[in-house]
Amino acid sequence: MKKKIIVLGATGTIGKNTLDVIKNNPDLFELAGISAHSKKKELLKIAKEYNINKTALSGTNKDSDVLFSGEDAVIQLLLETEADIVVNGIAGAKGLLPSITALKTGKNLALANKESLVMAGEIIKETARKNKKSIIPVDSEHSAVFLLLEALRYKNIDEIILTASGGAFRNTPKEELQEVTPNQALNHPTWNMGKKITIDSASLANKGLEVLEAEVLFDLPIEKIKVVIHPQSIIHAMVRQTDGSLYAQLSYPDMKTPIQHALSYPDVLSHAPSPIDITQPMELSFYPVDNDKFPMLDIAYQAAGSRGKSIAFNAANEEAVDAFLCNKIKFTDIPYIVELVINHNWTNKVIDIEEVLLIDKKAREIAKTQIRKIVEKR
Repeated sequence: MKKKIIVLGATGTIGKNTLDVIKNNPDLFELAGISAHSKKKELLKIAKEYNINKTALSGTNKDSDVLFSGEDAVIQLLLETEADIVVNGIAGAKGLLPSITALKTGKNLALANKESLVMAGEIIKETARKNKKSIIPVDSEHSAVFLLLEALRYKNIDEIILTASGGAFRNTPKEELQEVTPNQALNHPTWNMGKKITIDSASLANKGLEVLEAEVLFDLPIEKIKVVIHPQSIIHAMVRQTDGSLYAQLSYPDMKTPIQHALSYPDVLSHAPSPIDITQPMELSFYPVDNDKFPMLDIAYQAAGSRGKSIAFNAANEEAVDAFLCNKIKFTDIPYIVELVINHNWTNKVIDIEEVLLIDKKAREIAKTQIRKIVEKR
């Protein structure tokens, strides 16, 4: 029987890759519903191609061309569409409530929205347990760890190592980072992604979010989660056992690989979207993270263990990145703003989603105030 799939953020990078996986496996997967924020033409084109009417457009209040529109469009789509699995490719904090709704409505969650677990990890995992549903990571790094931990004995794990490409400024001297432009930051060397995540890759904030996500997803203490720079983006994660043995997952930087695994789980398909040919010359290099040059990763580690600080980290970073993309602040202002915000007195544990959203709102207000101060000085 085909798996019915809802794709949230269908016009984005994750969404488009998911649609490719569905198209390439028509005997296994069936598209049940799609959402987008503002790209109406693309959304309707997808709906026509796959002959579906379950469409949601969240960035407009009323639109008769789609089934659901407005702020609650994605939630309505999830409530009124039958599916086996939801691929959450929504960017940022806006993906939180859809993640929870997907699980509450009895659907498995293929999660590319790392902010969901960073903001409300314990709540989401408890929701999955109550509804007897699975959370399958779609991030290439977490997908790799997920696969490795399934193959190895969990109790013998000493540490996990997430790899980072180093982003657009891996080889840029620190003193030049003050003057880099958004266009330069968006020039990622190995991955083709959305604007927000590409800026996060350049600052290493994305790796910080991945560390915070891994802390929750794999129930590991933060000291057992490491990061290393790997420019080729071939090895996505490694797991070290207590005897020192190191195991790695290798695949070309193609998001269809982790998406295919998430959709087919617990089965493994007999073909790979882009298999590696190890008979060809290949360079795999690794470097330590320069925390002085890229402080965002270290700031994320400071937020670990405190749900309030993790929420604040994400909220402040989203506001700072948006300001940088609008040329209001410098690239080097991003970590300054985020560290200032997380150093406020945040609670370590959150009780419910209402508290999560309250902390998120307060952190954004603090970040916006700091952004205004920076703008006024210039």
